[in-house]
Amino acid sequence: MYYFSHGVGSSQAPAPNPVRHRRRRRTIHRLAHNDPVNDLALLLTPEGRALLDEVRDTDPARELAVATRLRRDHPAELVSAALGQARLRQRAVAKFGERDAARMFFTPNGVEQSTRTSVATHRAECLRANGVRSVADLCCGIGGDAIAFARAGIRVLAVDRDPLTCEAARANADALGLAGLIEVREADVTEVDTAGYDAVFVDPARRSSKRGRIFDPEAYSPPLSWAVSAALGAPLGLLKIAPGIPHEAIPADATAEWVSDGGDVKEAILWFGPHVTPGARRATLLPSGAGIHVTPGTMLPDPRVRPVGRYLYEPDGAVIRAHLVAEVAEDLDGGLVDPTIAYITSDELHNTPYATAYEITDQLPFNVKRLKALLREREVGILTVKKRGSAVEPEELRRKVRPQGPHSATVFLTRVAGAPTMLVGRPAR
Repeated sequence: MYYFSHGVGSSQAPAPNPVRHRRRRRTIHRLAHNDPVNDLALLLTPEGRALLDEVRDTDPARELAVATRLRRDHPAELVSAALGQARLRQRAVAKFGERDAARMFFTPNGVEQSTRTSVATHRAECLRANGVRSVADLCCGIGGDAIAFARAGIRVLAVDRDPLTCEAARANADALGLAGLIEVREADVTEVDTAGYDAVFVDPARRSSKRGRIFDPEAYSPPLSWAVSAALGAPLGLLKIAPGIPHEAIPADATAEWVSDGGDVKEAILWFGPHVTPGARRATLLPSGAGIHVTPGTMLPDPRVRPVGRYLYEPDGAVIRAHLVAEVAEDLDGGLVDPTIAYITSDELHNTPYATAYEITDQLPFNVKRLKALLREREVGILTVKKRGSAVEPEELRRKVRPQGPHSATVFLTRVAGAPTMLVGRPAR
């Protein structure tokens, strides 16, 4: 920090003002930790809403300067709350889209844990197709799923035990013009009577403020066993779980669905009810809506292992999580490069929504020097590194080979018939 002399000929900087410095540190702390955003009541006032519009596009690098200017005309707590909310809205655009995110109200946990709009819409459309007209949304969070249900014309009881979260859910229903279809209730979900609702949707908390991500399903809030019983007790029950759940932990009377969006696995859902096939598995790929559904009697055995052909297929993550690689391999007339690796290889190029195809030009045993020489010879400067079954990190390999040149290539670090291998190729046309 620089100090300027006061008075002609002075060469000594004035002593820092300790009060001003404490005040500045408090401001930085509030902006960094989103403390005031926990009081949404400030932002729901006319002054708060106007200030939110004013700070909507604030660059995070200028937050301190903007805060200093705005505090001349507004209470410090309101300014900090508005800037914190603006930052959360910017983060929420990826999930909710710019139009909705600019009108909604968020908490830090709400942004991180809420369902992406595309996924919530898919689920809501499935409910509507099954004749659902009312749903109890238990552990509703800030209301992401409730909004999608309501937009599908479904009446929603949205329940959460956290007062701030309920306040955000109410504000969001109102902001999006859906308050007539969404009733938000602050309560313990285990004490809510869901009789009379066509469906029950449970989204247990899988994170803890103290422990982070929770891997033990019985440590969810509420526990998985309670959530399963709640879903089983409804005409149609849905239970959101972590996509990495072991298949042996899935209840036998559920259909399990894994959903990806843009190639990234977002969630898994257990479906319960009289119209559900027990033990069935489904992979749903968004935004296309393509899906694979298999019942226990039609599931295929593991694909054969074969030599690497001209094309390599990388199955979508939902396909892999649902253990449906064999179904895709059969459709592609292909096999696996290794019995433990979910890469499919084939001699022919097939069009499929369930995997991304690459044309393989080279197959090398793992050797950094040989790869570096090959990339230099072909003037590869844009290098994509993918790995499956390899301990080498992509960034580490990229630093070692130092690609240079105008061309691009993709390198797969994997195993072929048990041996560490590098497959070099490019996206298939």
